[in-house]
Amino acid sequence: MATASVSASVLPVAPRIRPRTALVTSADRSFRQRLSEILTGLRWQVREAEGGAQAWAEAQRTTPEAVIVDSWLPDLELSEFLADFRGSFPEVDLLTASGSSDHESPRGPYRQELLYALHRSQDGDTASWSAAPTLVKMIPSHARPAVDALPPIETPAPAPVAVLPAPTVDSFMANDLPGKASEAFTSERLPELIGNAPCMLEVSRRIRLVAPRSTPVLIEGPTGSGKELVAEALHRLSPRVRKPFVAINCAAIPEALLEAELFGHTRGAFTGAVQGRVGRIESADGGTLFLDEIGEMPLALQAKLLRFVECGELQRVGDNVTVKVNVRIIAATHRPLAQHTQSGSFRSDLYYRLAVFLIRTPALAEHAQDLPLLVDHFLQKMGRDEPVKRLAPGALAKLAAHNWPGNVRELEHVLERAAILAGDDAVLTAREIDFGLMVN
Repeated sequence: MATASVSASVLPVAPRIRPRTALVTSADRSFRQRLSEILTGLRWQVREAEGGAQAWAEAQRTTPEAVIVDSWLPDLELSEFLADFRGSFPEVDLLTASGSSDHESPRGPYRQELLYALHRSQDGDTASWSAAPTLVKMIPSHARPAVDALPPIETPAPAPVAVLPAPTVDSFMANDLPGKASEAFTSERLPELIGNAPCMLEVSRRIRLVAPRSTPVLIEGPTGSGKELVAEALHRLSPRVRKPFVAINCAAIPEALLEAELFGHTRGAFTGAVQGRVGRIESADGGTLFLDEIGEMPLALQAKLLRFVECGELQRVGDNVTVKVNVRIIAATHRPLAQHTQSGSFRSDLYYRLAVFLIRTPALAEHAQDLPLLVDHFLQKMGRDEPVKRLAPGALAKLAAHNWPGNVRELEHVLERAAILAGDDAVLTAREIDFGLMVN
């Protein structure tokens, strides 16, 4: 008995192998779903991305073994994306949907398996897996993964979509529940801008039109409607994408310090300036300068900013030397600046310099039909570090009845608060939906 006990204690334990991860990038939801189902059947862990920017962020987070990219991306040029991606992730097996890759891409040990999955997805047959074992046998033994040794990949079931009773559905959401958006809408909008309402698609359209240029852009919209997301998308889609994106909130810095923060200062320029400092404008040289809440800028500083916008030259506080800086200016405000120019609280000449191209971000109430898509987006985002939660029908109805004065930002905070209040519960009920009001 002692011998048997000793023998049992030294039995080798099979190592736990990390599942292989593949990232499928396409604006076509049906293509992503077909390919993901096939790869999951081949014991891959699959991540999905709707566009190049989302794929880039997902690759940085998960470090996949393979990336499959569709032949068209809604937000980036495919050739530029492939070249930049290879430079940043040289070890990743990078394939296009046609199954091709150039000589710069490494040929990973799972290439045959990936090509098989692509072929099956394009045939549209995701029901039969009889050919999969044959494929595994075709792969050389030194490159073949130990499929049987892999731990089972638990793919969470998709969260059930809550269907509200009439008249809420008819008056509020119609058919815009998650997963019901048309493929045309998905391909038209930018991945950062969640929503298929016409006003949101118009924002994406205007971003695409002006992003490749150096034209100044003014973004107007209520607080919490995503103005900084628009500015970041303009920078990402511009030729300046490899240069800095520098943001400054003109309302968050005291008036006495804002000039030095923007233009920089020399040593001893004012009390406490123990050394010189480069300003935000100069640090954005070659890239994009985002002036958030430009409507809060003091009139005296507006005059100095106007000179820089006109000639591209600045002087640091306390210095007589002129510095030439090349930046693209994007400004944002929640105020109606055109009206403020009439009252004299904002310089009209600066307004016309900044508002060469205007983009308006709508309030959430203007695209309320996108609420389910936004809810799904934020729940998935919170689920990156913990199990994904879902909404009960009563919770969704409560969200639908709210007027959202804080817009999309308020929605994200409400859902985060609800997730905390729910604790370990997987379902968020109406009880956890708290709009921050005082309760007696």
